[in-house]
Amino acid sequence: MGGVTPLNKKTIVKKRTKKFARHQSDQFMRIARSSWRKPKGIDGRVRRRFKGAIPMPSIGYGSDKATRNVHPHGFKTVVVHNKSELEMLMMHNRTYAATVGKSVSSRTRREIIERAEQLAIRVTNANARLRAEEDA
Repeated sequence: MGGVTPLNKKTIVKKRTKKFARHQSDQFMRIARSSWRKPKGIDGRVRRRFKGAIPMPSIGYGSDKATRNVHPHGFKTVVVHNKSELEMLMMHNRTYAATVGKSVSSRTRREIIERAEQLAIRVTNANARLRAEEDA
């Protein structure tokens, strides 16, 4: 449902969108695609933060608290598995959007989506697994 507008109008600014590269990941194919690991060597340039070395993650790269975990549509998301979990979002429908869990059956999914429309709660994956139902 697209009728609900988010409460927070603040634009989302990411300080850094690139992933932090692991130290010497450009030299070794076995660690080329691996995630960040903190360098722990005694002489490491990256750990000592020398000029020209690759940057290390730090708290300064964190997102603004008001826009942290906010999706581009302006809502934070909560995974919902039944109608009673959806009721918790009733008073917070301008801040949180519901995402129906992967393991929820199509019948329960339809009930959750109907109840979400009554409560004016946005469902991010409202069209998932409903196509076969409409054809019949």
